[in-house]
Amino acid sequence: MLPALFVAHGSPMMAVAENAYTEFLRSWALDHPKPSAVVIFSAHWESLIQKVSRVVRYDTIHDFGGFPAALYQIHYPAPGEPALADAILQRFQQKGLTAQPDPSRGLDHGAWVVLRLLYPDADVPVVALSVNSRLAPADAFRIGRVLEPWRAQNVLVIGSGVTVHNFGWIQPEAREPMDWAVQFDDWVDERIIAWDTPGLFLYRQNAPFADRAVPLHGREHFYPLFYAMGSADQARRGQRLFQAYQYGSLSYAVWQFG
Repeated sequence: MLPALFVAHGSPMMAVAENAYTEFLRSWALDHPKPSAVVIFSAHWESLIQKVSRVVRYDTIHDFGGFPAALYQIHYPAPGEPALADAILQRFQQKGLTAQPDPSRGLDHGAWVVLRLLYPDADVPVVALSVNSRLAPADAFRIGRVLEPWRAQNVLVIGSGVTVHNFGWIQPEAREPMDWAVQFDDWVDERIIAWDTPGLFLYRQNAPFADRAVPLHGREHFYPLFYAMGSADQARRGQRLFQAYQYGSLSYAVWQFG
C-alpha cells in the first residue's frame, strides 16, 4: 500500500529551482513504486461543493503573476483518469457526501509544481480534487477517509498546501527560520506523531501562533493536511520527512502517512 503525503508546494519558483527540497521530492519518487494514479488536493482549487476532475488530458494553469517568463512556458500535460474519478464520485455518494465532476479544470500550480518534481514525464494519471476551508477540519478529514481504499490499489493521495503561509511575515532577506514558525510546525508534528486528530482539529485554539501561521484568509493552504491524513486513518501513522523554511516563515514540510 502506498503512503499518503502532505507536500508543501511553496513558491511557483520551485518549478525551476534546484535545492534540497526539490532534490528530496525527486528522490522520494525514485525510492517508491510509481503509482498507477495520483489523487491530489490542491490549495489553489477552492470550491464550496466538493469537485472531482474528470478529464482525459490536463491543461496547465499558470495561476500566478510577476514571475520569470520561463515559468509561463512550463506545461505539464498529465493524463486524467475518468474511470477513477467516476469511482470516487460514486463512493462519495455512498458515504452521503455531495460531490460533482468537473470536466474542464486544468492543473493549477499547487498541483503541477509538485507532480512535475515527483513525476517529470507527466506519465502518471491524475485526479484532482478541490478543497473547502470553510468546512470543519473533521469534515475535511472525513472526505480524505473516502479515498483510503485506493491506497491499497497503488494510488498515491497527496495534499498540496503549506502549513505556515502568511505573506505578511515573508522576509526575503531572512536566512534563518522565525521561531514562531518552527514552534507551529513542531506542534503540528507532535499531533501527527500521536495521531491526535481531535487536538489537531483544534489547531486554531491550541497551536502556538496559529493565527499568524494560518491566517483566516489562508486556511486553504493548511486544509490539504486534513484530507491527506484522512486517507491514512486506518494506519494512524505519520512522520515528517522534510522541513525547511524560505523567507523566514514559508514552510516547506513533507509528512508521510500510512
